[in-house]
Amino acid sequence: MADLFASHAPTPRTPLAEALRPATFTDVIGQAHLLGPGKPLQRAFAAGEAHSMILWGPPGVGKTTLGRLAAQAFDGEFVALSAVLDGIKAIRAALERVQENRRTILFIDEIHRLNATQQDALLPYVRAGHVILIGATTENPSFEVNRTLLARVRVHVLNALDARELRLLFERAHERALADLDFDAGAVDVLLGYADGDARRLLNLLEQVRTLATATRTRHIDEAFVSGLLTRGARRFDKGGEQFYDQISALHKSVRGSNPDAALYWLTRMLDGGVKRSYLARRIIAIGWDDIGLADPRALRYASDAVKASEMLGGEEGDLALAQAVLMLACAAKSNAGGVALSLARGFVAQDGARPVPGHLSVAAQALGRLSGYRNPHDEEQGFAAGQRYFPDGVRQPHWYRPVLRGLEAKFADRLDGLRGRDEDAWEDD
Repeated sequence: MADLFASHAPTPRTPLAEALRPATFTDVIGQAHLLGPGKPLQRAFAAGEAHSMILWGPPGVGKTTLGRLAAQAFDGEFVALSAVLDGIKAIRAALERVQENRRTILFIDEIHRLNATQQDALLPYVRAGHVILIGATTENPSFEVNRTLLARVRVHVLNALDARELRLLFERAHERALADLDFDAGAVDVLLGYADGDARRLLNLLEQVRTLATATRTRHIDEAFVSGLLTRGARRFDKGGEQFYDQISALHKSVRGSNPDAALYWLTRMLDGGVKRSYLARRIIAIGWDDIGLADPRALRYASDAVKASEMLGGEEGDLALAQAVLMLACAAKSNAGGVALSLARGFVAQDGARPVPGHLSVAAQALGRLSGYRNPHDEEQGFAAGQRYFPDGVRQPHWYRPVLRGLEAKFADRLDGLRGRDEDAWEDD
């Protein structure tokens, strides 16, 4: 490899993201659920079985790359358009150039940006099989793509790269294009954390590292070098050495601990550090279900509404909506009883196997007019059929769900105690 600091005149250099774009599907890092042995896209690519598809996933996970690889695997003419840059004229012009004697792979980036008229223009060509449509989108196609068009494509969901996959990508980039640079472990951790599952972002960051290293004649890349490069965007990492997931954990534990000020602090730290609002929104909803649950369903509803508002508003107003969601969850009564109950139920089912549904609960028995023994709670005193059993024969009432004595669940606990007492009295009389 040429000396990193060679003094000859610079020549145009292929961007790192383009230079490392996989040439075959086996080179793709990530998306094993689609590209692994026997998985949907692996089978289609290997057999050359062309089908129209929509690739749905976050930025930088390989949607464009898979579109290009599909054109190779399906032996077609690759035509790429952008729904942001190309209008209906460009789409119609591309469709008019479709060759009858050669398959055309029409790739449309950000297909969700096409309006209904533009999507309708694609439909006759897709329906007739003249083009194989591959759309890439970061938005749920169920909401953004016409149903008639959606019915003629397969939707493949792509995932953000995990920490192991990002590290593999870093190692490939280091070996092929950055071998003259020596990265220490701290620098790599910062880069991978900032990439946040986005392969393109990681490669763009490495491109910036290479450019700055060349300009400053630096070979050793440490955490300070990377932090200086990322400046404001790296602040979530360089104050005290906290890493991305530590701050998520701190936010979660502050909400769980009913400390609204601390929860607001960690939220602000992450917003200030450039964390995507969409990621924070998902985590806030998850925190609510993990730690509030049925103790305060109003808080869960409020948090969901706030997250939707944040998506609509964006900017500082969107941040305010997220902040108020966090404050509501921090102040709400706490319960993890639902999660504990689910875990216990899963463990029991995994060990116990499949038992038949009792006859008095069976749909089949009802259809045959043999629903003997079933008592409808609506016809009983207080809407409760005391003593009626709902578990398969041989399974005792396990009491997995144990409401906490806080918030709304405290009322649940009182009611369930009373109903269980009536059940026990009825069973004693049997």
